[in-house]
Amino acid sequence: MKNKKQYRRYRIKKRIRKVVSGSADRPRMSVFRSNKEIYVQLIDDVQGHTMVSVSSKLPEITEQKGTKTEKAVMVGKKAAEAAKNAGIETVVFDRNGYLYHGRVKALAEAAREGGLKF
Repeated sequence: MKNKKQYRRYRIKKRIRKVVSGSADRPRMSVFRSNKEIYVQLIDDVQGHTMVSVSSKLPEITEQKGTKTEKAVMVGKKAAEAAKNAGIETVVFDRNGYLYHGRVKALAEAAREGGLKF
């Protein structure tokens, strides 16, 4: 069953990545969701490097109590703040094959509230 799920996500991810690409002025906001943590990277695909990286493993997020969805909201706000500090205002959202639901949706909405445009 796990292989079917991984293969389905891989197919969706490839379909998304054909269209979504990031640049220096509008990087790709890539989300990775594991069972326990959630990670966000702002990636410049032209140069091939990560501009900003935020995860739920940061000390200021891990020391706070809350559900995984609440921590995803914290990560979204932290990602928006880090992007603002790096001079980034607009991004392209890459849900990375995950459904736009739950933690992924909470992170995206928190990033929008933090000031990112996508």
